[in-house]
Amino acid sequence: MKLRTVILLIVVVLLGIGGALGAMMLHGGLSATATPTRLEALLARSARHLAIPENAREQHNPMAGTPENVRDGMMHFADHCAICHGNDGSGDSMIGHGLYPKPPNLKMPDTQKLSDGELFWIIQNGVRFTGMPSFAEHGKDDGWKLVLFVRHLPQLTSQESAEMERNNPKAPDDREEEKQENNFLNGQPEKGKAKSPN
Repeated sequence: MKLRTVILLIVVVLLGIGGALGAMMLHGGLSATATPTRLEALLARSARHLAIPENAREQHNPMAGTPENVRDGMMHFADHCAICHGNDGSGDSMIGHGLYPKPPNLKMPDTQKLSDGELFWIIQNGVRFTGMPSFAEHGKDDGWKLVLFVRHLPQLTSQESAEMERNNPKAPDDREEEKQENNFLNGQPEKGKAKSPN
């Protein structure tokens, strides 16, 4: 065979493989409600691994795993991360359900087996072509405390989860409704209404 024929054959095979992979990835159209195929998930994990520099993967967390540092990470997570990841790290949130790919369950082995350096790099740099933004502007200390909290997620208590929920961001209407509920429960009259005598 001539060299040109071999090259043409290789190009045709590669285009065929690329087309097949593209069709598999777009099996659900461009909808964010589709579930990634196993192959797509494998390719994404491999690409993420290759994208993280070796020296970043080898970093160790300089923050001590003190209760204070874990709590700081928990409060930061409640304020910035839970909107997509959920307070428990499961990815079960209104925003998380609408993302493609879905946020990973941070309690599961796929995340927990990542090195501290890999988790920190992802927090600081984000993940391209996903909903995960960069949080580098929050500073390195916050990033390392978040790594401590991600490690703590599998042991999250119901009390910690309740504290996080109280510290999740709320819209002004939600805050006003919560204030009115608390006033009602504490026997305070609604604005503009006098308390009826008993």
